[in-house]
This record gives sequence, structure tokens and C-alpha cells, in this order.
Amino acid sequence: MQPAYSALSVLSGLSYALDLTEGHPRGHAIRTALIGLEIGERMGLPEDARLDLLYALLLKDAGCSANASRVYQLFGGPEHEVKRAVWVRDWRKFTQQAAYALAFAGRGFGFTARLKKLARLARLGPRASRELFQLRCARGAEIANLMELGADVAAAIRSMDEHWDGGGHPEGIAGDSIPLYAQIIGLAQVMEIYWGIGGPQEAVRVAHRRSGTWFNPKLTRVLSTRGRDGALWRRLETADEVTGSSPLLAPARAVHDGPLDDAGMDRIASAYAMIIDGKSPFTADHSRRVSQYASALARRLELTEAEISRIQRAALVHDLGKLAVPNSILEKPGSLEDHEWDRIREHPAVTHDILRRTPGFAELAFLAANHHEHVDGTGYHLGVGGEDLSLSARVLAVSDVLDALAADRPYRTGMEPETVMSIIEEGAGTHFCTQCVDACSADLVANLAEVPAAAHPSARTSPPV
Repeated sequence: MQPAYSALSVLSGLSYALDLTEGHPRGHAIRTALIGLEIGERMGLPEDARLDLLYALLLKDAGCSANASRVYQLFGGPEHEVKRAVWVRDWRKFTQQAAYALAFAGRGFGFTARLKKLARLARLGPRASRELFQLRCARGAEIANLMELGADVAAAIRSMDEHWDGGGHPEGIAGDSIPLYAQIIGLAQVMEIYWGIGGPQEAVRVAHRRSGTWFNPKLTRVLSTRGRDGALWRRLETADEVTGSSPLLAPARAVHDGPLDDAGMDRIASAYAMIIDGKSPFTADHSRRVSQYASALARRLELTEAEISRIQRAALVHDLGKLAVPNSILEKPGSLEDHEWDRIREHPAVTHDILRRTPGFAELAFLAANHHEHVDGTGYHLGVGGEDLSLSARVLAVSDVLDALAADRPYRTGMEPETVMSIIEEGAGTHFCTQCVDACSADLVANLAEVPAAAHPSARTSPPV
């Protein structure tokens, strides 16, 4: 019998993946949760409200992968740096907007290309930033709803970038029209970022400076650098190694959620697949389809239902590490440089590092991270092969390539099933396990390739550029 895990412990572990989407230092979401929960506790929120607040804090960046491709289109260059930089300035001020655009639009491009990027941003004006926030917030709320965490959690994520005076995004609502949880998240995440820059003094200073504009004045008066708040700031210093089961969260939290059942674990895995695949239209819906291929192959190989369930979950999160890879690499139209290939080859190790610290997914870490290994030992990231690769890992490796070949991409249509099979068969015994290749067939590829793919979130809102 599998041990039961709480949603808090699982979401805390997986929050390290969300830190990657905005270029934040590891532990950003956990530290934001500590700050936000301290504020909620001081505001007198009851236990059930603090639990919902904690869910929202841990998932606040669940929608951030959805605007990564659009940020890359608008600015060029590594979008993680572009996205991180917006948080260390007051983007509502024109002078800072201009400095930001000059610093990042077309950085590393030639003079003419940079001018084109700047001209495009100038033409779009405020629409560009509003669109990016809309993508992030709408997708984040969608993810929370998929996890069935409740309407209050989804509403908090949808409105967390609104400002007290109405100058925020995506809707420009103001004052108490902004859900309280969203107000707390907005304040806590900015305080965490400035804590990282200049410690508690800087965190409190920025909160007070933006009080009444960005933030509710009642909330900004809650924390200081003195007295009992010192314990909070000290806890932040070790939050990069915490999971939801750690005692570190207990003083701020004092809330408890029940154990997740299998359906709950599957919802979280499916939601994270959406987060992963939302990063680029080049891989939209990839993780879900890999899970379907892997499930079908595992059944043909007569694996147990328990093992099939493990493979499906591992497939859904196998590309978690790609959240760390810039879209300038994932969507590069030409050949990759050696250093860019190195970044690609790192992503299974990042997947392993995140999953190994996540209750309920730790046992899947090695399986999920082995999807680019070959049976002859020539794959990556570990270069393992032979008997060191379980049958489940071999199934996942074949499934990953099946979808890569058969699925439509923005730059090409999917290959015909017969062509896919000829490539797979050519790799039998070297790249792929012969037993797994024998279980593949053109009809399997044809049936799964016909399943409509979900649209990439940016396709819903992006204006012409």
C-alpha cells in the first residue's frame, strides 16, 4: 500500500519547478509562502482560509510558463532574465519602462534587429504588458481549477497582479474588489524578491514605498524588521531546502490538509504537464501524449496496472526540467550551438532534482529523468544503459520519441505512422529496447496522433505583431 501524501507536501516540493519559470532563485515560492502566511496569520485568517492562502501562494506562478514564448517573441534572448528583471523595478513608471525596454529588447541582436524589437514594443504599448499578465494569471487560475483546489484559490491567482489603486493587471480592479488572498500574494512576492536583494530592510522599505498604490496599506503595516518578525526573516534563509512536510513551514502555517488519493495525485501530475507544455507551442500537449503512448505500450507489454500508473505519472512530468531551458533555445529556428545543446541535455537532471524532493513523486524521479537514455549507454544525462534501465524507463524513452516524430509542430506536420515506425525500428537495440520496439506499431501511432492537441495558451490572446 502506497503512503498517503498531503497536497501541501506535494505542492511545496513541486514549487521549485515554478521558481524556474520566472528566473527566480530556488525557494522563491516557499519563501513567498512563509511571508504571505505570516501576513495572513497577523490579519486573523482562520485555519481553513490560511490553507487556501497557502495553496495559492505555492501555485502563484503556475501560469508563468504560458507567457514564456510570447516574452521571447517580444524581446528575444533568454526570457528568464527578461521576466526576472521586471520584478526588480517599478514597471508602472514610464522611465523604468523605457529603461527596461532598452536593456532587454533584442539584447545580443544586431542594431537593426534591436530597433525592430523596440519599435514593436512601442507600437503595442501597454497592451503588451497587459497581455503577458493576462496569459500568466488566466492560465494559473486554470491550473488551480484543474487541481480542484477551490474557487478562492483560483480567484487569488487570477488577481494577484492587481494593484490597490487600480493600476495593475490583468483587469485593473482596485481596493477591496481585489480578493484578499490576491492582495497578500502580490505583497509577499515583491517583499521576497527585495529581501533577496537587500535583506529585511529592503523588503519592508519597498512595501512601505508602494503602500496605497501597489498594496493595501493595512497589509504593509503588518511586518517590520524588528521584534518577532526577526524569526520570519531567519526562516527565509534556509527555505531553499524545504518541502511541505518540513517543520520550517509549521510556525507560519499551523494548518493541516488531508491525504491525497490517487485521483488527486493524477490531477496534480496532469496540471504540471500543462505547465510544462505551456512553455512553447513547439511542445504543446507533448507530455499528455507521451503519457498516452507509454500507457498503451505498457499494456501491450502486459505490465501491471500499478506500474502503468507509475509510468503515466512519470511521463506527465518527465520534461519538468525544460522549464529551466530558455525559449531562445527551444524555439531557435536554426541549428543549436554546443553550449545550447548543453542546456538541453541538463533538463533531465533538473527534472530529477525537483522530483526527488517531492513527496509522492520522489520514487518516480529516476524513471522520469531517464527518458533520453539509450539501451547502449549513449544517451543523456547519465549515460546509463543495459540492465540499469528498467523496462518502464525504456517504455518512456520510446514514447517520448514516438510523439516527437508523430506530432504536428509549428514548423512541420507530424510524420506519417509508417515513417515514424521505420525510424523507431532503425534504433532498435541501440537507442531503443527491442522488446519495446516490437510492441510499437503504425496503427498505435496513427490512433494516438489523431487525438486533437490542446491549443497553446498564447494562441488565444496574442495580437498580431
